[in-house]
Amino acid sequence: MTEDSKKTEIDWQQVLSPQEFNVLRQAGTERPFTGEYWDTTTQGVYSCRACGAELFASDTKFDASCGWPSFYAPLAEDRVRYITDETMGMKRVEVRCANCDSHMGHVFEGEGFKTPTDLRYCMNSLSLSLRETQG
Repeated sequence: MTEDSKKTEIDWQQVLSPQEFNVLRQAGTERPFTGEYWDTTTQGVYSCRACGAELFASDTKFDASCGWPSFYAPLAEDRVRYITDETMGMKRVEVRCANCDSHMGHVFEGEGFKTPTDLRYCMNSLSLSLRETQG
């Protein structure tokens, strides 16, 4: 168990902004086309904004024209965990950070994107931090 996985919601409120807390800890969603990473093409690694666990590589990011950062795969399957989400009158698959259990977004399949996995990990910019790499 990591230190981040032991934090209480009060602990998280003290280290996250109100917007970050809403998305990361209460499974909120930022408005489309407003987050800092939805259209960036910067090379690097995307980490959980709450705990810093590395989750996605920029080379798996693609333009899904949906207004949120989209990836076709996580760095490794053990970096994320999946939860059935039946809110909003539909069945979706929520993606959470496996290290600290923070909400990242949702994953969708079968949408016809020309990616190696036909998956779209639709993440919130507020859930991520980008560490740039050279190249």
